[in-house]
Amino acid sequence: MSEKNLETNGEENFAELFEAFQSESNDNLQVGDQIKGTVISITKDSVFIDTGSKVDGVVSRDELTNEEGELTVNDGDNVELYVISMNNNEIVLSKAMSGAGGLNMLREAYENNVPVEGKVSETCKGGFRITMMHRKVFCPVSQIDTTFVEDAESFVGSTHNFQIIKFEENGRNIVVSRRVLLEQEQEKVREQFVKDVQPDAVMDGKVTKLMPFGAFVELAPGVEGMVHVSELSWSRSSKPEDVVQPGDEVTVRILSMEPRNDGKGLKISLSLKQLQADPWDEVGTKFAAGDKLTGTVIRCADFGVFVEIAPGIEGLVHISEMSYTKRVHKPEDEVTPGQEVAIMIKDIDPVKRRIGLSMKDAAGDPWLDVADTFKVGQEVEGTVENKAEFGIFINLAPGITGLLPMSRISRSGKQAELESLKPGDKVKVSIEELNTSDRKVTLTAGEATKQEGDSDWKEYAKSAPSKKTAPRKSSQGKSSPRVTSGDSGGFGGLLGAKLQEAMKNKK
Repeated sequence: MSEKNLETNGEENFAELFEAFQSESNDNLQVGDQIKGTVISITKDSVFIDTGSKVDGVVSRDELTNEEGELTVNDGDNVELYVISMNNNEIVLSKAMSGAGGLNMLREAYENNVPVEGKVSETCKGGFRITMMHRKVFCPVSQIDTTFVEDAESFVGSTHNFQIIKFEENGRNIVVSRRVLLEQEQEKVREQFVKDVQPDAVMDGKVTKLMPFGAFVELAPGVEGMVHVSELSWSRSSKPEDVVQPGDEVTVRILSMEPRNDGKGLKISLSLKQLQADPWDEVGTKFAAGDKLTGTVIRCADFGVFVEIAPGIEGLVHISEMSYTKRVHKPEDEVTPGQEVAIMIKDIDPVKRRIGLSMKDAAGDPWLDVADTFKVGQEVEGTVENKAEFGIFINLAPGITGLLPMSRISRSGKQAELESLKPGDKVKVSIEELNTSDRKVTLTAGEATKQEGDSDWKEYAKSAPSKKTAPRKSSQGKSSPRVTSGDSGGFGGLLGAKLQEAMKNKK
């Protein structure tokens, strides 16, 4: 090949390479464009950025520092910035337009979606007055943040970047939003979060707010998950405020992540309790049948009461185990959820996760001491519990009820008085029979159980004159007593006459 041909081919190749370079460069940059560049140099006041064009970009070092004044980038890092001005020698970059400027710059920022720095100067009806490039613009209260604003005055005096969302009447009506920019940043964080984090991951977060149904936890700026109340603690009685408070640092497990129904962000379910040991794993070493302790009523059912004896450990007090002293018809008449009660463990089944409890055994069986407290023949005062056709039930002590049978009432001599008794009335009775094995006490109304004529007979036996008898010979020649002639009718006849006379006088 001739030298001329080589020279021609070389020129063509160079032209193609230059054209390719030009097409790949950012020489067509305009004010308002957002570019992604690489940090190539850092000085005391500035950070230089490779913009991909023939001219490097420069941004003030202060714009790339955090609240503590520390630089947030290093050589080789990629950054996203806006072009706010440019000439043949440099491209000025910034996170947002700032400083002095006219309506044209604000219009360009509006048309190109370039953020503009502004200072919240004061509150006003419906929002805030923002000073931006020596002009006053309006920011609605709903656009100052991504969350509900409780204290508008707390924003006064602060400086932020805003997006111009309305530019009308040649600049006389300018509306800005900080929320738009915050949501854009949060969306970027969420996208990265989804790439980096998967369900079952364990993360640290901060509790942001509490609701009756759970606690919200911020996992990253703009990324929140919720710990349902059932996942806060193994204890079913816990309320969110019993476990965590806003501002608490917590470690959680991610249960699931899915897009929200409204398409905005992620629905992230979290758990606190799954990072804690299952309390049922140690129930066999902590509790045993016969233990007496205090528990908290969780809920009532028709058949009994569920009581929590430790966080996450519940047992059942069957309705038949609620009281020795009365018959319980409705558990909710005796206890309420949240109430602390004394219980005794009857049995434990860790495999089936079941614990049988008793309230009445914890209080003690009143029948154990009945034989020491009451004796047959003892007179006691009781309280009428209820009346039946066959008698009156009278409570003698907590859990100890005796029956005054109708047969005793009818023979008492005060039948009308006893039959007029009402539940709650006090009455004096005597214990006739005590059967601790069958838990029965039979009562009587004092003298009412004595056989009619007993007292008369005793009084007569004491006052009756002594009679003498003359001995007589038996057929065998032995003497035997005989009744004198004054005893006609016999001893029984005389006794009967006296008895009838005594009964007649009594009547």
